[in-house]
Amino acid sequence: MRYTPAEQERRERVRLQAAEWFEAGESTGTVAARLRVHERSVTRWRKAWLEGGEQALRSKGPVSGENCRPGSGSNRTPSYGAARWPGVTSKTGAGRWAGSRR
Repeated sequence: MRYTPAEQERRERVRLQAAEWFEAGESTGTVAARLRVHERSVTRWRKAWLEGGEQALRSKGPVSGENCRPGSGSNRTPSYGAARWPGVTSKTGAGRWAGSRR
């Protein structure tokens, strides 16, 4: 998923706030509730923080929309979904998904 620079900065601030609470000994559930995020996210952040400190929670680089622009060569056929399994993404005349057992 691509984020705007402002969204990326906000998300980084949230992760760094979590790091402060990790240092203070707050539980995963408490941090998740305070930041209004899922506990799984906090668990991933805590693991990264334990392994690499605050730096591990920082954004990896600037947001780039270059690959999303028309003509950038990103119009490749995906290796999943309709290109690989055409029946999975279409419905039959009866309104059921193709390949379903019901």
